[in-house]
Amino acid sequence: MVILLELLLAMAGVWILAACRAPAWAWSGIFAISLLVWPILHSMNPWLLTPVWLLLIPSAAVISVPQLRQQIISAPLLDRFRKMMPSMSETEREALEAGSTWWETDLFSGNPDWSKLLAYPAPSLSEAEQAFLDGPVDELCDMIDDWTITQELHDLPAPVWDFLKRERFFGMIIPKLYGGLEFSAHAHSSVVMKIASRSITAAVTTMVPNSLGPAQLLLHYGTDEQKQYYLPRLASGEEIPCFALTGPEAGSDAAAMPDKGVVCRSLYGGREQLGIRLNWDKRYITLGPVATVLGLAFKLFDPDHLLGSQEELGITLALIPTETPGITIGRRHFPLNQAFMNGPNQGCDVFIPLEWIIGGQARIGHGWRMLMECLADGRSISLPALSTGAGKLASRATGAYAAIRRQFKSPIGNFEGVAEVLGRIAGNTYSMDAARGLTTLAIDSGEKPAVASAIVKYHLTERMRKCVDDAMDIHGGRGICMGPRNYLARIYQAIPISITVEGANILTRSLIIFGQGALRCHPNLMEEIRAARRHDTARFDSAIFQHASLLTSNFARASFHGLTGARFVRSPIDFEESSYYRQLTRLSAAFAVTSEVALMTLGSSLKRREALSARLGDILSLMYIASAALKRFSDQQRPTADRPLLEWTVTDALHQSEQRLMEVFDNLPHRLAGRVLKRTLFPWGSSYRTPSDLLLQRCARVILRYGSARDRLTDGVFISNDNSDALAQIEEAFEKDTAAVPIIARLRNAMRNGELTAGDPEQHLMDAISIGIIDKREAALVEAATAARQQVISVDDFPADYWKEKRDSWPKSPTPSQRANQSM
Repeated sequence: MVILLELLLAMAGVWILAACRAPAWAWSGIFAISLLVWPILHSMNPWLLTPVWLLLIPSAAVISVPQLRQQIISAPLLDRFRKMMPSMSETEREALEAGSTWWETDLFSGNPDWSKLLAYPAPSLSEAEQAFLDGPVDELCDMIDDWTITQELHDLPAPVWDFLKRERFFGMIIPKLYGGLEFSAHAHSSVVMKIASRSITAAVTTMVPNSLGPAQLLLHYGTDEQKQYYLPRLASGEEIPCFALTGPEAGSDAAAMPDKGVVCRSLYGGREQLGIRLNWDKRYITLGPVATVLGLAFKLFDPDHLLGSQEELGITLALIPTETPGITIGRRHFPLNQAFMNGPNQGCDVFIPLEWIIGGQARIGHGWRMLMECLADGRSISLPALSTGAGKLASRATGAYAAIRRQFKSPIGNFEGVAEVLGRIAGNTYSMDAARGLTTLAIDSGEKPAVASAIVKYHLTERMRKCVDDAMDIHGGRGICMGPRNYLARIYQAIPISITVEGANILTRSLIIFGQGALRCHPNLMEEIRAARRHDTARFDSAIFQHASLLTSNFARASFHGLTGARFVRSPIDFEESSYYRQLTRLSAAFAVTSEVALMTLGSSLKRREALSARLGDILSLMYIASAALKRFSDQQRPTADRPLLEWTVTDALHQSEQRLMEVFDNLPHRLAGRVLKRTLFPWGSSYRTPSDLLLQRCARVILRYGSARDRLTDGVFISNDNSDALAQIEEAFEKDTAAVPIIARLRNAMRNGELTAGDPEQHLMDAISIGIIDKREAALVEAATAARQQVISVDDFPADYWKEKRDSWPKSPTPSQRANQSM
């Protein structure tokens, strides 16, 4: 019994040393004291422990003396580490090192500092930004008729283009010094989100000049002359920009880019100049067909050594007026019935002066890193804002529709199956808006969150897909009949566009989130790689032993949290949601240990094990989204009515993360490692359940009823004051239906009591008035609600020859012989 107790005490001591990340001298000292005390406690000859001392003293010396440790341990480890390092192209290295990290680093550490997260300010708008949203943005949305834009004009109307330019929508990110609006990232996001709730075409047209494009690149890297010339013209809309990156042979793989520039001398402007002869073929370029200035990515070569000894100079960016001789531009793609301008462009022997390189000659060869750092900004704002706007529209419209639409004499929102879907829509919308806000806060704090941008790009576009799919299911036939009344169909059609652009979702999930996250967010891994590249043993020694200390600490903490259910984890708050902070801390530790084991056992092959990388990326992402929801709830003073949405977000994140961890354990090539992790980190089996039916019903009630929670959830959706607008009609019908609900309940109660004939209450209003159950005013409320409901559930229809007229105006496809002649 005494020996068992001593064993338990020894294990507790080891756990405390590991969890506290005790230094080497502390481990050596504790072991030495234990060896001194042991013979006294057990009345044994201390000389019997001589072999142990002979092992302890040299081991302690090696671990504690840096010079010995580096020579005996770190140098061989460094050689092995260099062999395990994955091969990496220059473009991959630049992409991995671009941007910065933020809160996701805490989540990767295994012990997030929740007080730090809660201490960040809440995302907010300035008075000028709010005035812009309430003024020009609302005015723009009132001008937009998306059916006319997408079905009739296939373009924004001229007055809308003029308004966008006049009100400087294209200059939101440009400083006031150059005539722009100089908005925060949160304001930029809020503008795009509101416009997206009205029209995807208008939202994309607005967001592209403010996202990855010439303005962003000029702000960060342009010369003073380039800024002075272009930024005022871009802010006013005098110049319409596009950026040409993707080509037929190079999408996500920039290293395969065939577009080429060669340094040469040529006549330009009446005299011989040193410049670049360009040839390129690009496609999918948004705003390309109407652009006046084209940003271009290409590989630059100097075969005649006019700039120096190096021939291959790398990916370079230039800004080129589209009227430059040799450029072919203006044709359009037709992306899924959306009317935003998008099309191909080509350049054949286009000569440009060196001064047109963005940033001048000093930025030659730096193009890919420039793009990646700007992409972190753009990917954090534009598509997450568009996705959140679509989710908010789906929540507001679908909740109202489900409250109004009746089947079997009851609102369809009362059916448990429909309520489950409504709850999922509301929960996903809450999580999307929370993640959007947290990420714009990072940018406004001066960060370029490379990993967080990939998280929100992938997960918010995927959650938009779920929201809109669910909304279409609930609307049924109302959702699939195209026409001016349909506020969902164009968003539904546009979903694959968001999934595809700014990093295809499959690649973002399987390669970027964890692949970049492991290197950038891990406290030591990047330092180890840098030391290995430089063959710096001292630097590697410091990093690898800090890494070992972190691993043992996280393993000790994760196993303890698994045994105790995280009951002893410190929470930053004492409120009801404190358990969520504890469980996420446990999940963070388990994730950190699992990531370490995957990296150690798979080494460079983890780069090719994309399914495992994707699952680990999912866990990091879900922790980020749950963190964002907790911060939002705290920032908004913990409103009780929003609690179901917080509970759904965190419960769903915990459950899905646990499932992904189990899948990682089951799919690790080293099956023993997977089994050990599963038994150690989850000793009692699964710990987290999927959101309950009751919780989903509580979430559904948030959007099925008028109230502050519904307004907070859908804040930023544009609601027109025009009674002919479909969304305005559903809002009016919802209001009238809400007023009629208690009256209809009284009528149904009278039917149950035998005071009225059984049937549809709306058909017995006069009888109810005659016997005093309701009065004429109440009957009028029910009639108004009925009329509004019938208007809302109606769908569009068209004359039989409507499509014939359209067909006659379509461009004719070339015949096979015509195509053959064109190719000759």
